[in-house]
Amino acid sequence: MAAAPEISHRRYDLSQTYRWNYENVPEPADVEIPTIPGSWTFCGREVPSPLGVPAGPLLNGRWVLYYASLGFDVLTYKTVRSTQRECYPLPNLVPVKTGQLTGGEKLLAETDSMNGSWAVSFGMPSANPDIWRRDIEETRNRLPQEKLLSVSVVGTVQPGWSIDDLAADYAQCAGWAVDAGADTIETNFSCPNVETCDGQLYQNPAEAAQVAEAVRQVIGNRPLILKIGHMTAAVDAEELLEAVGPLATAISMTNSVATTVQGKAGSLLFAGQQRGICGEATFDASLQQTRLFSDLIHKRDERPRIISVGGVSTIEHVQRCLAAGAESVQLATAAMVDPEVALKIRRNWPG
Repeated sequence: MAAAPEISHRRYDLSQTYRWNYENVPEPADVEIPTIPGSWTFCGREVPSPLGVPAGPLLNGRWVLYYASLGFDVLTYKTVRSTQRECYPLPNLVPVKTGQLTGGEKLLAETDSMNGSWAVSFGMPSANPDIWRRDIEETRNRLPQEKLLSVSVVGTVQPGWSIDDLAADYAQCAGWAVDAGADTIETNFSCPNVETCDGQLYQNPAEAAQVAEAVRQVIGNRPLILKIGHMTAAVDAEELLEAVGPLATAISMTNSVATTVQGKAGSLLFAGQQRGICGEATFDASLQQTRLFSDLIHKRDERPRIISVGGVSTIEHVQRCLAAGAESVQLATAAMVDPEVALKIRRNWPG
C-alpha cells in the first residue's frame, strides 16, 4: 500500500482567482479509503457511504476526480449554465467572525484568518456548454462506477424572459447534462449572491414547480434534486413541498445563510450586497431545517429524500444529520479547507 501523501496543502486557493483555481487542480491522491459499515443510498441508488460534496468546490471534472480519490462518493459538478458566465472578481471567499447563524443577522465582520466560516461570492460562473458537456462525459467515464456524478444546473435569465423561458433554459441544461452522463440532476433554486429570480426560486413554490416539471419532462426517471436556501417557517416549507414534492427525488439544503459583510477597513464589502455565509456557522440552521423537512415529509404521500448540507465538518455532524432524517450528507467548506476531511471521518467511523 502506498504511503498516505501530503495533501493538506492541496486545496482551493482563496487568494487566487476562480480561473486560476479552475486550471490548477491537484492530481488524484493515492491513498487507502476506509470503508463505512452499513448500507447507503443517494436518491435511492446504492453508494459506498453517505458522504458527498455539493456544488461549489468541484469547479470541473479534475476537481471531481480529486475529491473522489479522497473518500467522497457523491460528487456534484459545480453549477452549469446554457451560456458562459464569468466569476465575480476577487475576493470570492472572505473569512468572517461569527457564531451560529439564525438568519436574522444583518452584518458580519471580515477576519484575517479562516476560523470555520466565510462569505462566498462567485455568482454562479459557468464554462461554455461545449466545454462542460465534454468535461462531464470524460469525468463520468473516469469516475469509479460505484461513485455517483451529480450535475447542478441553473437557468440564465435574459431581458424580457417569462418563467416559461427560464424553465426551458433549466431543462435544456439538464438534458445536456444527462446526455453527457450525469447520474443525477440538481436544479439550483438558491443562490444568495445573485439578485435575479434564478437564485431565489425556492421562495416561489409555483414557479419552482413549473421549472421542476420542465426539467422532469426532459430527464425522465433520472433522479431530480432541488437545491434550496434557508427556510425556518413550517408553513413556507409545507407550501414548497406541496408544490414540488411530486416532482423531486430529493431536496438539498441549506444553501448558506445570507448577510452583509463589513471589511477590516470599516466599509461594506461586495458593494453592500448580501453574500451567503458558508461553513460551521450554518450547521445548527441546516440541522434544524433537515428536521423540519423530515417531519413534514413523513406526513405526506410523496416523500422526497433529504440531502443535508451546511456547516458539516465532523463525524458527529454527519451522524446528527443522518439521525435527523437525511439520506446523505454533503460537505463543502470543510472539504475546501481540509481535503482530508472525508478520510478523517471514515477512519473514526464506529465499526
